[in-house]
Parts: sequence; structure tokens; C-alpha cells
Amino acid sequence: MKIKALCAAALLASSVSMSATDTDSLANDGGIRTPLLWRIGTDISPAWVPGTNSFLKGEDSPHGAIRSCFAASLQGDFSFNPHSRQGMLYPGLYQGLGISVRSFFNHAALGTPVSVYVYQGAPVVSFGHRFSIDYEWKFGAAFGWHHADKDIIPSAGDNAAVSTAATAHMAIGFRLRYRISPRWDMTLGAEATHFSNGNTSLPNAGVNSIGASVGLAYKLNPQDDTEKASGALAAEADRRYWFYDITAYGAWRKRGVNVGNLQPELCPGVFGVAGLQLAPMYKFNRWVAAGAALDLQYDESAGLPPYWVEGSGGDNIKFRRPPLGRQISIGVSAHAEFTMPIFAINAGMGYDFICPVENRHFYQSLTLKTFVTRNLYLNAGYRLGDFKEPQNLMLGVGIRLK
Repeated sequence: MKIKALCAAALLASSVSMSATDTDSLANDGGIRTPLLWRIGTDISPAWVPGTNSFLKGEDSPHGAIRSCFAASLQGDFSFNPHSRQGMLYPGLYQGLGISVRSFFNHAALGTPVSVYVYQGAPVVSFGHRFSIDYEWKFGAAFGWHHADKDIIPSAGDNAAVSTAATAHMAIGFRLRYRISPRWDMTLGAEATHFSNGNTSLPNAGVNSIGASVGLAYKLNPQDDTEKASGALAAEADRRYWFYDITAYGAWRKRGVNVGNLQPELCPGVFGVAGLQLAPMYKFNRWVAAGAALDLQYDESAGLPPYWVEGSGGDNIKFRRPPLGRQISIGVSAHAEFTMPIFAINAGMGYDFICPVENRHFYQSLTLKTFVTRNLYLNAGYRLGDFKEPQNLMLGVGIRLK
């Protein structure tokens, strides 16, 4: 259940942000109130599950291979009124909360996880008044997995895919939206989903799916007329300038180490991680920013092998505490950020020029920033090494200076 914290920050910030973007804050320059537009919907998603690890392939499972899944979702979201500043600058943008239930047609092996998530989407291209192609991302947590702890769930077998009862839930997709009437929308799309515990427990091979989605949505207070942003408003929103993000984060992780002539050992317990990121970013327009960052990270599990207590192993493996300097990484990274109201998605690639010997020098990060105020955000992200080796979560808070 440790992974609950991964989406708690995003869900909490989303609710705070939604309350902050009330009708008063969205009043236009003329003082006319512009209420939010609300919508509820449901969709179903049959999907293929790639055999990305031995458990999903059925090699280490008494239940056979897992090749498909089926999910049903219920969602509620809001859009900005087309007469508000945000509505004119980001036409068709929507964001909300969802819940889904997913079956892998093999309950004994993986369970039937239930996901809770935040999501956001917007039209990428529109074809007249009725048709549009929308992007949509989801971020949250899935609960109720049958996992690798055989003392709790013996039927899970040697589950290399999931080792915790809860995991992160991340998804990205595109949808063809058809407006049947002022109140009803129908969607048909494709979506890729990833489940992982962020290396908070091992094994952590994860579960992926790629599939279709069919949905139906009902607008509670539709307003079809649109208003294009004025030249002055658009120019102000697209003004170029520098801003500076300072992010502090923490997490916990598991670690496997090679010591002496022994096979790789999984260290008992969990280790703390803490980091600080200083990122000057240049805003190109209302949607896109890019820049660099200085990354400092302390990892309690780093640099352990030279301090192994000879003769210890298994559940009783022991290490002397390494010097602080041997557990700190310092790196530089390049970042691109996609920014919309409330949320920003940041992707980065970097290189540690100072780090413990066994750590990966080349690293990547993907984070979701949820803005509680104009300058304060909650950060929920994930750091990888060499695009494949899970390192740690990045759960924290940040401030944006302009």
C-alpha cells in the first residue's frame, strides 16, 4: 500500500485547484460570471497485454499467460467557459477525476485492480463543429493487485510483474470525439497504459496494455457557442520569458546489490531518497517551455557494496553506513514541459557527473506538476536509468519564480 502516496499528491492538488478555479476567478474583464461546464461519462476499453516479463508470458505462473484485459471507467470533468480567459486561450480543454475497474481474465494471478486517477485532455485538431481528435492522459493509482507476497496471496505464484497491492496508473491516448447533440458526446480511441510501483518494492517488472476505447459522455450545462481569444490576450499568453522552478522531493525504494561472490541480494527493508532540482526554463508560448536543471539527489541505498559486512547475507545481510558523499548524485539534465491550466507534464534526460559507482549515470525523468496556486505546485514523478532501469519516485513540492 506504500504506492498510495504516488497519486495522493496529485489528487489532493487537483481538488484544491478545482476549488480555486471557481466562477469568481474565471470572471472576464467585463465582470460577467462564467461558470464551469461539467460533464460525466463512461467508457469501456478492451486491450492487449504484451508479454514483457516471464510472469505475463506464463513461464513462472501456474495460471498460464496473460494476454488481454478489459476495463470499464466512470469519469467526471469540467471545462472552462468559452467566454472566460482560460476558455478562450485553451478551447475544449477538460480535466477531472475518474475511477475504473480492470479485469485480466485471471483473477487468481493478478486480481481485479480498481484505479482512481486524475486526467486531462483537449482537442489536437477539429473538423468542423462536431468532430475533433483529442489527446488525453491519466495519472493515479490502482489498488487490489494480487502480488508477489506469497505469504499473503499464495495463488500469485512467482509474480515478477507486481509486488505490491497498489501501483501507479499512467496512461496516454487519443480519441475521435463526435458531438451527437449539444448534450451528448461519443468517443472512439486508442490508449496505452502502464502500471508500476516505482521501485518501492521488488520485483517490479510492471504491467502494460495497449487497446481501444469506446465512450459516451453527457454534458450537464452545455454551452456550444465559442469565443476566440483576442489578439492582445493571445499575445500576452504567448509572451516569452524565463521562469525558475525549484523542486524538493522524497521517496523510498528497494535495492538489490552484488557483494563478494554471492548472487545478487535483495536488501531487506526500504531506503530513503531525497532530492532537489533547480531548473531555469524558457517559456516559448502558452503551451511549451524548455530548459536545463541541476539535479542533486541523496539515495540511502547507494554505494553499499564496498561496506558489506563479510559473512552476512539473505534476510540478515548487513552493511556499514557509507560516508554521505558516497550516496549523493549531482547531475545536469535537459527538460521539455507541456503546460496547461492546473497541470504541467515535464520530461527530462540527464547525466550524473558525480554519483556512486553502481548507479546509472544516464537518467530520465517524467513528472506531473499540479498547481495549487499560480506559483506553488505538487510534484509526482518517476526517475529511470538508461530508459529501462527503475530508480525512484519523485514526490514533493515546488515553487515557480517568474
